[in-house]
Parts: sequence; structure tokens; C-alpha cells
Amino acid sequence: MNQTQAYQDLGTSNPLESLVNKTNDFLYGLWRNKHITQKQYERLKVVKEQTEIAHLYFLPKAHKPKTPIRPIMVGLKSPTIAISRWLDGLLRPLFNRLANETTILNGSQLVKQVEQWSARYLTSTTSFITMDLSDLYTMIPQEGGIKAIRKLMETSNIKQIDGVKKEIILALARFVMTNNYFYLDGLYYKQIRGGAMGSPLTLTIANAYMYFVERPISKWAIRTNSLYYRYIDDLFIMSNVYVDTLKGLVNYWNMLDININLSASIGYTAEYLDLKIENRGGSLISKVFHKASHEPYFLPFESVHAKHIKKNIPYAALLKKKPDHHMLTVKKQCPTTTPTTTGISNGNDHKILNNPSGEIIPAVVTTSWHQ
Repeated sequence: MNQTQAYQDLGTSNPLESLVNKTNDFLYGLWRNKHITQKQYERLKVVKEQTEIAHLYFLPKAHKPKTPIRPIMVGLKSPTIAISRWLDGLLRPLFNRLANETTILNGSQLVKQVEQWSARYLTSTTSFITMDLSDLYTMIPQEGGIKAIRKLMETSNIKQIDGVKKEIILALARFVMTNNYFYLDGLYYKQIRGGAMGSPLTLTIANAYMYFVERPISKWAIRTNSLYYRYIDDLFIMSNVYVDTLKGLVNYWNMLDININLSASIGYTAEYLDLKIENRGGSLISKVFHKASHEPYFLPFESVHAKHIKKNIPYAALLKKKPDHHMLTVKKQCPTTTPTTTGISNGNDHKILNNPSGEIIPAVVTTSWHQ
């Protein structure tokens, strides 16, 4: 929290009641002035008894040096969650259409693009460049995120969506971005930089912001017949440009935006999403990559994740551990997996799965998981 300077300490005073009133007053003003419809107002207004302040918890990035943590804001009952979901539904399709040529959704889609590109351009000296953005959600300035949404709509030649004018959509997005509050260890905080990881709108704002930051990179890729894609905060490039030149380019790209810090890896192999790709003397080799951050599987005891998510954690572990024909057969025959309790620690059940192969796969889930 100190590293990003994204949070303001509010002490022990709970801001929930004030936030509920502020949200409803804002929405009522929009409705009264006919900027939103009655139906939209009813959909977005807040029922005080059904709200609670968001909670912050941290997931350790076990695959990275010194085990940094990722802040997750759980605001499923936050006063602004309905606005966030609604705006995300309006804006995400715009981003998806605009960034279709440079955005990747999964490893299988990427490998198809890599194979198509390699058929024309792969040589024995082709390099992979993977870049990771540090603290994307908390490093984007809030007003910068709103400007990115404005540019997204203007680039798409959109003046209104669902009957709501652009300026009203921007005002609603600004309200969501600047009113993220949460509780942690007896104190209340306000997020003053970036957006809440856990709020639906945050991902779309982050993607829109990065889309305009990355324009010089994607244009360079087109000019040099290189391959470029991005998945949220992970960038991927294949290029025949000399390695020394690529290193200089990475340094230049790190100066495109003071808020964006890229850590890069350049070489003949790349680990990206769930793929490991290698240029072996001009031959392309690809295989499944099990990212270290996906193991072990864990959730905080107080997590509000739905039960089906908690059930799927050990089940997904089983499938990833043995992704072969035998396990696919098991998947069809066993739609659910029965856990075995091996002990209790700090309120969590430590479970194991009886893998048909004889291996034991550990998972940690909350005690309510099997109720």
C-alpha cells in the first residue's frame, strides 16, 4: 500500500452511510434532469440495507521474487457496484471492437496467430519479447482513466450508448473511480489512485488506458512485420529486429507514460499465459506452460467467492495436473469431486483429492465449501 501510494487512511469513521447518500443524490440528480431514464435510475439506485463497505485482502504472487502481493477489493455490496457493472456492460464491447487486432484472449488463440505469423516470417534469429506491467490497476491516474474512456468513445464515433450521452457516461465513470472505499484491519481507506481490482469497470478502464499507451508499440510492430498482442498487463512480441535494438526499444517504450513500468524478457523462448514457446533454430516448438502463480490453489478464509468457484479450485487442479485423455474421461464421468479432510488450521480445511493416477493434489478452501 505504501509502494503505490494509492490509498488514503480515513481512520475509524465508516464512510458507508455518506457514500450511500452521495450515490443516491447523484443518481437522483441525473434522473431529475432527464440524463438517465426512470428504469435506469431504479436499476442503479442504492438500497442502504443491502450495502456494505468493501473489504480488501491480498493474494501473494508466489511465482515472483520476494513474493509481492496483489490487492483485491471485494465490493460485491458496494454502493457503486451496480453503476460499475452497468458501465462495464456499455463500454467493454467498444474496447473489444477497437482493440480486436492487438488483444489476445487466451493461449490457444495466441498459438494460432504465432503459427500463422511464423509461416511467413520465422527465422533462426527470431526473438520473443514478453513484457509485464507493474501494478496496472493502481498506477493508472483516475482522471487519466476517464480521459481514456472519452478517447475510446470518440475513436469509436460514439456520442451516446443506451440513450445516455457521452458526458453522462463519463460523469458516472468518474463517480465510480473516485468513490472506492474499503475496510482493512479496523481502519477505513479511500482509493485515490487507480481503480479497485474487483470492480467490473476497472478492467475496461485499464484496458482502454493501455490501448492508447501501446499505440506506438503496435504501429512499430506493423512497420517491422513483427507480431504484437496484449492480454491486460502482459505484452507479447515476436520480431526479427536485432536484439540490441529491441533492448533499446523497451527502454523507449518505458518512457511512453510515466505511470507505466514495463519489465521485459527477450530471448528465443517465452512463457506467456499458459504457453511456453521456443524458437529452436528456426523451428517453432510450443507446449502447455503451468504458471507458478496458479499453484498452490488458495482463497482467504473470509472470501466471498461463490461456492461453485471454491469447488472448482481443486477440480481445476486435478484437470491441470493430468490434462490427458484419461483425465478427460474422468471429467465426463465425475462432474463433481469429493474432498477428503486432512486437518484444520486457522479456520481453513486442508483438502486433498484422490487422483486416479495415485497423486495427491493439495487445495485450501473455506470450511463452508462442502456445506
